[in-house]
Amino acid sequence: MNMQHLKYVAAVADAGSVKKAAEKLCMNQPNLSRAVKEFEEELGFAVFSRTPKGMVVTEEGEEFIKRGKKLLGQMEELEEFYKSERRDVLRFSLSAPRVSYIARAFERFAQKTDPECESELYYRETNSMRAINNILNSECRLAIVRYASEYDVYFQKMAKDKSLSYELIKDFERVIVMSENHPLAGKDAVSLRELYDYTELAYADPYVPSVPSIDVKRTEFSDKVRKKIFLFERASQFDLLEHNSDTFMCSSPLPRDFLEKYSLVQKRIVEKTRRYRDVLLSRAGYELTRLDKEFLEELKKVRDETWTGFID
Repeated sequence: MNMQHLKYVAAVADAGSVKKAAEKLCMNQPNLSRAVKEFEEELGFAVFSRTPKGMVVTEEGEEFIKRGKKLLGQMEELEEFYKSERRDVLRFSLSAPRVSYIARAFERFAQKTDPECESELYYRETNSMRAINNILNSECRLAIVRYASEYDVYFQKMAKDKSLSYELIKDFERVIVMSENHPLAGKDAVSLRELYDYTELAYADPYVPSVPSIDVKRTEFSDKVRKKIFLFERASQFDLLEHNSDTFMCSSPLPRDFLEKYSLVQKRIVEKTRRYRDVLLSRAGYELTRLDKEFLEELKKVRDETWTGFID
């Protein structure tokens, strides 16, 4: 079996078409189509059905691709280990949402790393789609994704289909974060109706597998607020919240020292709102390293500290 051709088949399955897969692989479309066809002939069955809408994985092909991706993941991990002569280097890699309590946990974890050991730590803040792809492409060993609890069935199915393990970190309702100078900062709790004339800060790239992005955005971005600023990185949110007293953000609770540093307050929402989930993903069968376990221990400590006083 040609492992390169197996990668081609997996790429076409993920993309849904030869054209899109060829663009992602940076190769010629006819060559990719021919490679996939030759690979199917070698296997003795059709992995794909060719339709006007693209390449649809056959029932037999689904099981093959599931097993093939697992094999590719094992090969990539093996290559990653042996391509470096420094095999004693400790490595940790995580893709995570732009969330302050996770960033604080990583900060503490990094501070406690044994100074006598060589180590390489990778921390990538990104959205759920890229975090999942980073796991599948072996660019990161761990990923944390955040999504509304109502979409849990889609993420659980995605995890099963892509042979990913799935562990709940926190299920929660969001709070409102704003400057201590905000006109509503003196209230114990804030109604969404009261926020209509203020400016909401929101991350602009929500993602749910198998759900059109336009539908996700329609439910994620409230029509109860008429002014929005869309962000793509976490640092900007604190500058805007601190210096623009008419802005606010729907967020998970922030660590206490973040609030003090940026002169912020956080308030409960009066209405019953959507619940959200932070979930840890890794390849099925992946054994957590010592560094992985140390980070997760720190993450759970910071999580518990952060939610003190915001039990929902």
